Amino acid sequence: MTTAADTGTSIPWWKEPTREQWHAWVAAWLGWTLDAFDFTIFLLIMVPIAQYFHVPLTAVAIVFTLTLWMRLFGATASGWVADRVGRKLPLMIAIAGYSVCNLVAGLAPTFLVLLLFRAALGFFMGAEWPAGAALALEQWPPRSRGLMGSVLQASWGLGGLLSAAAYGLLYNSIGWRGLLIIGVLPALLLFYIFPFVKEPAVWLENRRIQRAEKREVRMPLFSIFKRRMLGNTLTACWWMASGFVTGYSVGGLFPTYLQKGLHLSPGLVSLPIMLQSVLFFVSGFIWGWVADRLGRRWALILPAIFGILCAPLYLMTTNYTMILVFFTIQGLFAGGGMYAQNPTYLAERFPTEVRATASGFCYHQGAIFGGVTLPILAYIAATWHTGFATPMLIGTVFGAVMFIIALLFSPETRGTQLSAEVVLA
Repeated sequence: MTTAADTGTSIPWWKEPTREQWHAWVAAWLGWTLDAFDFTIFLLIMVPIAQYFHVPLTAVAIVFTLTLWMRLFGATASGWVADRVGRKLPLMIAIAGYSVCNLVAGLAPTFLVLLLFRAALGFFMGAEWPAGAALALEQWPPRSRGLMGSVLQASWGLGGLLSAAAYGLLYNSIGWRGLLIIGVLPALLLFYIFPFVKEPAVWLENRRIQRAEKREVRMPLFSIFKRRMLGNTLTACWWMASGFVTGYSVGGLFPTYLQKGLHLSPGLVSLPIMLQSVLFFVSGFIWGWVADRLGRRWALILPAIFGILCAPLYLMTTNYTMILVFFTIQGLFAGGGMYAQNPTYLAERFPTEVRATASGFCYHQGAIFGGVTLPILAYIAATWHTGFATPMLIGTVFGAVMFIIALLFSPETRGTQLSAEVVLA
């Protein structure tokens, strides 16, 4: 693909993408944002769900864990479909799936039904990410790929903002069931994707070459563990697992900490989460700009360092103002910036014929570690009798340090051209 940078023209970066490229990016962006709403709303209603079904909070935390674990299976399946038949179809199936699952979970007559459909929701959530990320970033011009990949990933913060706002404004009137049922609305996005979004040209050409040269990659998941890709795959998995541990140490138990530890009202619980979600989104623009200038690795390592320094400032105090200010600021670092390059950096690390599978697997195997983070932190809080703050600090620092080490062993990919050439057949 010829870019403005290649031809020497000086058009603004946002005029460089075509209408079809914008459609693909917007579809992935909306899918991810609404995915985030469906997922994060559950963190805010764990306590009332436990009370309604008369189950311990740890049982509700297991629902969260299963949701995360199922993301790996959904991402791997979706990645295989996306690499074999196209990016668009698995994206649409995923959006329809997680919308329906949220509706059924909201109507669940028993805790077991809620558990089953939230676990199924995790499968479809995992399926959305690799298909959407590949669809958007394979088409986007290299000059601003780091920025727009960051904005795409950071839009998780917009979903978190929407869920916090819905909790703060609507919980007292519609309860936890109503908040889950709202999650059916993303299904409307299908009416936009079907007519307007096209398959990436680089993927279409890659599939044509595979068939013409009889070099089809039928088992993309196994291909990323071949000798020439093994080191890259393992460091990508290490990086993503560390990121999930950090992220869920920062935010996974934070609402519960404010509710049970500090006994705050829904409005006071939702305010810092809303403000951090705003900075989470802003972090995408900041670190995306850094990534396109200093490289992908520095745009990830720097927010991890700052996140370690910021964590004690809101966890080692019970002053609400301190908590509000520094938890909000964390949205630029371990709350957001550490994750901004996920879709771009993963897309650039793997060839086209395995890109969706590799991205989906490496990203969501980290969810396994994220899924055990909450139960482990809750167990430490209960057995050490420390409350939630100290375990959250331990998890944040440990995860961020591992995150930095993994990136020091990883390649730099800034400026990578995504090619249709078949590499792993």
